[in-house]
Amino acid sequence: MSLRIVVLAKQVPDTRNVGKDAMTAEGTVNRAALPAIFNPEDLNALEQALRLKEQNPGSTVGILTMGPPRAAEIIRQGLYRGADTGWLLTDRLFAGADTLATSYALATAIQKIGNVDVVIGGRQAIDGDTAQVGPQVAQKLGLNQVTYAENIEKCENGKLTIRRLIDGGAETVETPLPVVVTVNGSAAPCRPCNAKLVMKYKRATAPLERTEDMPYQNLYEERPYLTLTQWSVADVDGDPAQCGLSGSPTKVKAVKNIVFQAKESKTLTGSDNDIEDLIKELLNEKIIG
Repeated sequence: MSLRIVVLAKQVPDTRNVGKDAMTAEGTVNRAALPAIFNPEDLNALEQALRLKEQNPGSTVGILTMGPPRAAEIIRQGLYRGADTGWLLTDRLFAGADTLATSYALATAIQKIGNVDVVIGGRQAIDGDTAQVGPQVAQKLGLNQVTYAENIEKCENGKLTIRRLIDGGAETVETPLPVVVTVNGSAAPCRPCNAKLVMKYKRATAPLERTEDMPYQNLYEERPYLTLTQWSVADVDGDPAQCGLSGSPTKVKAVKNIVFQAKESKTLTGSDNDIEDLIKELLNEKIIG
């Protein structure tokens, strides 16, 4: 059977290069100060989507991402690897979104896309490490979900068979479509970019990326597939109060690059006093609480 597959992908700051300018005054990540990369586990998810497409002739894979205009690079990277299309959610009203606001925006976009059989994304993004967005999207859409997937084995009779990791091992589950799947970093790595597809899509841009003095302007009239779909909050019939900072109850206090030094370590026993002292220290340092 042919499937309509949507891959949730995110352009993330490379958290291996966190510096003093990593935070804005509003308590959000200063993405302009950090190199932007394709979220690693979303690449694992893309590979699973492409394999599913190959196993089911007539299937299509689309990349859905949210971010500033430069996040369109994520869609291009997907097209270079074999995706068929993509959608960029970009609007100042989306800015500063936590997982709740992000999942709301993605869910409204998926509803607009319509008739989606499989939504697949990475387990978590490296700039948050919450693993919340995929399950929240499933909840908002009222769909089945399978988390911690390592391999999508097959699709037969309207059902996916998936191997997923669990504590102490793995299990194989079966789920009816439509479904949301989140993929672990231990899944197969994504294939490299295809040279022919790079040549075909290297000029693909979202409208907000373009400038008046941009070369090859005539290409966008001659080759409509080079214009990436770009949606605002209004385009997906979103509620501005549930998007971006206004729809985000979570606030980030600080982002720091912490290097553990052996001299800072301490040995604790299992005594009540040691445990109580540890909890007090964590509370005082606002590590927990």
